[in-house]
Amino acid sequence: MGRLAGHRLSLAQRLLIGALIWSIAVVIGGVVALSAAYRAQSLSLLEQELESTLVTISRAIDVDPGGGLVQDADKLPKDPRYDIPLSGRYWAVVSLDPSGQPGEDIRPRSVWDGNLPLPATMIREAVAMPGDIIGGNAEGPAGEPVRVAVQSVILPASDRPVLLVAAFDRTQTDEGANRLRNILLVAMLALAAGTLLALVFGLRYALRPLERIQLDINAVREGRRAVLSEDYPVEVRPLTEALNRLLEHNRAVVSRARTHVGNLAHALKTPLAVLRNEAGGESQLDDVVRRQTEAMRANVEHYLQRAQAAARAEVLGARAPVSPTLDGLARMMNRLYGHEGKSVEIDSEADLVARAEVQDLEEMLGNLIDNACKWARREVHIVAHAVDEDSLIITIDDDGPGLSPAQREPAMKRGVRLDETAPGTGLGLSIVADLADMNGGALELGTSAPGGLSARLRLRRAA
Repeated sequence: MGRLAGHRLSLAQRLLIGALIWSIAVVIGGVVALSAAYRAQSLSLLEQELESTLVTISRAIDVDPGGGLVQDADKLPKDPRYDIPLSGRYWAVVSLDPSGQPGEDIRPRSVWDGNLPLPATMIREAVAMPGDIIGGNAEGPAGEPVRVAVQSVILPASDRPVLLVAAFDRTQTDEGANRLRNILLVAMLALAAGTLLALVFGLRYALRPLERIQLDINAVREGRRAVLSEDYPVEVRPLTEALNRLLEHNRAVVSRARTHVGNLAHALKTPLAVLRNEAGGESQLDDVVRRQTEAMRANVEHYLQRAQAAARAEVLGARAPVSPTLDGLARMMNRLYGHEGKSVEIDSEADLVARAEVQDLEEMLGNLIDNACKWARREVHIVAHAVDEDSLIITIDDDGPGLSPAQREPAMKRGVRLDETAPGTGLGLSIVADLADMNGGALELGTSAPGGLSARLRLRRAA
């Protein structure tokens, strides 16, 4: 089911799905990459400032003869935020006891009486790598997130390491990165939506020639034009030219088939007529020859008509107006059967067109109306109407004896005559059923309102 559903997607849908997936990937990847780059750059600037602070406090710290830490206030960092309690800017100088634990420290007013942002892991790393600056994240004295830089140094006249600590509040840095991420997300979503919208309009414009080809093919099939137009872009022009060549080939094949069928009809009818005329005696042999030649003639006529109908059914653009065909047949039947007191009445919708050859429609309706007139007592009523946009129904009702349900199916079989006393070959209804089937329709037999036969001919409708 998944593969079948995928095959039903149009070219435009496939392109749009691909563009949507790519847009989502670009938006997510772009937002993540640019946010990470901004965050990394901001963190790099912050660490540079921390390292500068470590250099400054290292120049302002020394050890007295007793081993205690002393500071040169003139050389300490001058940022006024170090004098504001819990301002987010902190530094410290921490001495270590012989066990490596923090001892005496020097701190600015900003640290106040809070805990120094000095995780134990950073102490161990700094002591293990003297001179290297160890960076990391920790919690500041006010509980805020801070970026910490720690460096272990050994001051002159001292044999124990001293930790230099600098820590800055990273709240603004994180908020800036988050704001940038949100701005990027909105901007890239808007860009992706605009790109997809432009792609939709671009596809509609680019695929418009294919829609025109479809409309032109429908017009050819419905008989409103003979070939596709040549006013197409160069990319699809080879397709339309190939379709026009195919249409021309189809017409040529049908024309040749009609010619061959006509030649075969002439070639067979003449010998059969000679045989029938020569068997004019009263002997048993003459009777057999007459009956067999008549059967042969009926078979030849039936299959030749089927071959002609099949060839005509393959022609694209077949159109047959219903009302003019019915009017012509009704006038002819009224002249033929008027002296018997029979009449044909028509109730047909205007501008009703069947998707069939005019010759096929005339043959189907001619057989049905002639059959109805043969068996009608006084009246044959014909109604033609559209069922929907794709089909129409022509109903021929008579007031004759009709057919029982058991007789209706055999009546449409080739050569079956339910009444041998009536003229005919028994091919009329079978020919109509075959022609209707070849033209995408069907013939149904039922009972008319007066009690006679009702023949319902369903055909495809042409626009």
